[in-house]
Amino acid sequence: MRRTALSTVVLVLGALLGACDGETVSFADARALADGAMSAMNGKAAKFATDVTAGTMRSKSQGQARVAGTGTALAMTTDFLGEALELRLVDKTVFAKVPEAAREDVPGGKPWVKVSPDGADPFSQVAGGSIDQLAKQNDPARALDQVRRAGTLTESGHVELDGVAAERYRLDVDMAALGGDLPAGLSAEAVGELQGKLGKIPMEVWLDDANQPLQIVLDLAPVLAASGVPDSAMARIVTRYREWGTQADIQAPPPEEIGEIPAG
Repeated sequence: MRRTALSTVVLVLGALLGACDGETVSFADARALADGAMSAMNGKAAKFATDVTAGTMRSKSQGQARVAGTGTALAMTTDFLGEALELRLVDKTVFAKVPEAAREDVPGGKPWVKVSPDGADPFSQVAGGSIDQLAKQNDPARALDQVRRAGTLTESGHVELDGVAAERYRLDVDMAALGGDLPAGLSAEAVGELQGKLGKIPMEVWLDDANQPLQIVLDLAPVLAASGVPDSAMARIVTRYREWGTQADIQAPPPEEIGEIPAG
């Protein structure tokens, strides 16, 4: 009797341990997760689609990203202020294609301009910060670098995403630890105004069986709550990546097509 009971306990424990081993994920902490995913996607390109929701407002982007140790290159289109806008991020410089109706403001009517959050030209001063963030928030390497520097892993497990087996990691990102490199277009000044009200924001990362990102979700509801917006308001950025290994020749616009809007 005693031997039978002991055998039963051993079998149950073995089954439980076996189930736990089967659910083991690839990474046990935020730093290992970021380093593993960065290594898996380095030198590769993927297609992406981003959906930004803030209350009743919604914006969508799509394009390609090529990840490298020297920096990610992006080619994308996004709906900006109700109009389609084409952007490129190459060598850490953002280029925007000027809508035809506004090209008369660019000397020579050139179709592209450089955009900078601290630029002196009117275009950069009005929309430079927003456009710069629109481009960079789609960079998976930037998101994972923020995870590495400021993330704490809170939960992980195996799931399916659109029928594809994936590992899902839930994290808290400490805003204070990021310094001036803040996600989702948040400025250091804005975070400073919320001092004491905003500490960490949730992020979720889905990886495929090669440890390449399938989806990254940044939950900005705590930012709205800290700003006094009703708790019912939803704000998040969802970026999905697919076809890792796709061919993507992403280049800066030709120099002869880049204009400069005079300052002042």
